Amino acid sequence: MIASTPALRNGSREPVINRIAQRRIASRSKWVRCVGSQWIGARRYRPSYRSCESISVLKSRSEQFRQNFIDGWESEGASLAVFVKGKKVVDVWGGYADKQAARKWEQDTISVTFSSTKAVAAVCIAILADRGRLKYDDLVSKHWPDFAKNDKGNITIEWVLAHISGLQYFDTEITKEMAFDHNLMRSAIQSEVPKTPPGSTFAYHAFTYGWLVDQIIRHTDEKHRGIGQFFREEIAEPNGIDYHIGLSSTEEYRVARVVLQSTADFLSELWHDPKAVIPIIKFYTTGKNHYMAKAFSNPSWVDIMDKCTVNDPEQHAMEQAAALGIGNARSLASIFNLLVTGRLIGEQTLTRIEKPVLKEVELFGSSPLAMGLGFFHHPNEGAETSYLIGHSGFGCQQVIFDTKNQIVFAYVTNGMKAGVYDGCRNYARIHKAVLDTVKRRKED
Repeated sequence: MIASTPALRNGSREPVINRIAQRRIASRSKWVRCVGSQWIGARRYRPSYRSCESISVLKSRSEQFRQNFIDGWESEGASLAVFVKGKKVVDVWGGYADKQAARKWEQDTISVTFSSTKAVAAVCIAILADRGRLKYDDLVSKHWPDFAKNDKGNITIEWVLAHISGLQYFDTEITKEMAFDHNLMRSAIQSEVPKTPPGSTFAYHAFTYGWLVDQIIRHTDEKHRGIGQFFREEIAEPNGIDYHIGLSSTEEYRVARVVLQSTADFLSELWHDPKAVIPIIKFYTTGKNHYMAKAFSNPSWVDIMDKCTVNDPEQHAMEQAAALGIGNARSLASIFNLLVTGRLIGEQTLTRIEKPVLKEVELFGSSPLAMGLGFFHHPNEGAETSYLIGHSGFGCQQVIFDTKNQIVFAYVTNGMKAGVYDGCRNYARIHKAVLDTVKRRKED
C-alpha cells in the first residue's frame, strides 16, 4: 500500500506515517539499478526498459529482485542477470558493495562467486574436450603419468568433475606458498592417497576440485596454461567478460566486501524454511573427523564460515577454481550464454555435458543429487529427462542454464545466506519467476 502511494510534491503536507514508511522502505531497498535506467529508490519503483529485449521478462524479474531488498532478505548487495536465446533481458544490481564504507554496488562491482566458480572451470575442460585435447573418460594419468602414484591410476577426468575421484580432501597441509606455485601443488597431489575407493563415493570436492582441474588443464592444454590464464585468454578477453580466476591487483577496488550472515538473518531464514539451514547446522554439528570438516579445514587460511578470509586481496589473486572466482551476475551469465548458444563448444560436446554422470546421495547430504561433468543437474519443471544445469556457491551464489530453451540466469551476492539453490529464498523467488515466464511463453 505504502509502496504504491505516490509521493506528494509538497513534502511538508505528506502524512508523517507515509514519510516514515517511505524512509524505512528506502533503507531496506537500498538502491537498485537496471540496464538503461536511473536509480530506483523508495519513491521511484519502475525502471526504464528501453535497453532491454523483453519488457515483460525484465519487469517481473526486476520486481522480484527489488522485493528481496524491501523484505529485508538482501541485507548487503546483489546482482541478477538473465539471457534468453543469446540476448540479455535482465541486468539489475543493488544494495551495497561495502555497507560499512557506504560504498554502493555499482554496475562494475564484482564479488567472490565461491563454488559457482567450479562451473566456469568445467566450461574450460569442455573446451579442451571439444578440441580433442582430452576425453572425459580418459584416465588422468594418461595426460599426467605421475598422478597414478599412490593408487590413483584408475581415476578418470569424469570422476574428478563428478566428485567421485576419492580426493575430496588432501592430507598434505596446503600453504599459501603452495597455492601460488603449481609445481608445489602438483607434487602435493601426486603424494595423495584416495580417501574412498575412486569411482565409488559421491563426496563433494570443496577445494580440491580447483587444484585438480588446474593440473588437468596444464597437462592437456597445448600451451600448458593454468586455469586462470586459460580462462582469461580463451573466454574472458575475446568476449569482453568481466570474470576472473586470479584477479589483478589493479581491479581490487571494484570487489565487494563479503559479509557473513548475522544471527538475526539466520533465524529469519530458519523461520521461513527450516530445511534451508540444515546444511549449515550439519556442518557445525558434525565431528572433526568427518570428511566435510577435513575438506573445509584445509587450507586452514581459507575460512568462509567464521572469519570470511575471502576478503583478503591475496586470496583474490589466487587461481583457485573451486571457490575464488570473481565476477558479477552479468559476467557469470555471459559465460554460459556463450556455452548454450554454441559459441564455445560444438553440439556433440554440449550434448555430453547435458547428461548427468550419477544420481545419488552425496556423502554429506540427505537426498539424491544428479551430478554431471562439473555441474549439478536439477529436474526441469518436474521432467526427469530434462535438466536445469549449473552450480551453486556458498552464500546464495547461483548460475543456471537451460540448453533446450537457451536460457541462462545468474545471481551473485556479497551478503551470505544459509540456503543454496532453491533453498535460498532470495534466489528461489527469482528462479520461480523466470521459469513461470518461460512456461507462459510456451503456452502462448
